[in-house]
Amino acid sequence: MSLSKEAPLPPWGYALSGAAGAVLANTLVYPLDIIKTKLQVQKKLSSTDTENGLAKGDDDYYEGTCDAFLKIYRKRGVAALYNGLPGALLGVASTNFAYFYWYGFLRSSYQKKIPNISISMELVIGAAAGALAQIFTIPVSVVTTRQQTSDDVSTLYQIGKEVIGEDGITGLWRGLKASLVLVVNPAITYGTYQKFRELIFRNKVQLSAYDSFFLGALSKAMATIVSQPLIVSKVMLQSKPKPGEPRHTSFVDALVYLAKHEGVQGLFKGIGPQISKGILVQGLLFMFKDQVELLILLLFRFVRASRKRVILLK
Repeated sequence: MSLSKEAPLPPWGYALSGAAGAVLANTLVYPLDIIKTKLQVQKKLSSTDTENGLAKGDDDYYEGTCDAFLKIYRKRGVAALYNGLPGALLGVASTNFAYFYWYGFLRSSYQKKIPNISISMELVIGAAAGALAQIFTIPVSVVTTRQQTSDDVSTLYQIGKEVIGEDGITGLWRGLKASLVLVVNPAITYGTYQKFRELIFRNKVQLSAYDSFFLGALSKAMATIVSQPLIVSKVMLQSKPKPGEPRHTSFVDALVYLAKHEGVQGLFKGIGPQISKGILVQGLLFMFKDQVELLILLLFRFVRASRKRVILLK
């Protein structure tokens, strides 16, 4: 639903539809999230690892998306593919609610002054909304990443206590700098979504579910390719290092380590499931979001019409 062609919803309407769409989309593709996270924290095999008996065929080393899926399933069952799901859904719901609230608020406020928004301003608005959302919701992301990369079955509360015990309360904001830089990802995604929509579906007031999926997938693929090295470094910062692995102090430190030990390929490891998951989630998110947004808009209009009738009857 275009924010400019329809009577706008209040910011909470866009926030609610965005959060609902994100929860539904992420639930459907969650195993890909587990796999891409494990691939991103997995270090490249060295001669020392080989000498210690770790080989590519081992259950603890994943050669790709399909290999990871099969090994996780065989070793720990279906439940392992959904490890950390409640925390992840809490994270995506809170992050997307905050993002779409601020995005809707900032965009509608700007549009009151300047109706035609340029692509550069779309990116600025998206980045500002993303930064505000990250500041308030990153603790959930830190705990969820720990949960996904650990073989232990621990609750969000237990992992949260572990993080605070290691780094203090600020440990819950570990990777914040990388997350703030990564606001370019949703900024590019939602900025290009709006512009592609205006270019491709200029005369459509309401997009079909398939149109929304196509635009969401296209915009997310572009954003993921640009920001993948930062995504990998953020996951490395938020995960718990395995014995013998270094503990990175910043996303720059993680990027330098990857470039030095694994080359350019290391900066883009896990990009296959990252793009697959991103495209599916973003496509489904926009597909669900636009439909939920339409329902909220209809409900909003119904409530306003009902209030008018009550006033007239009085």
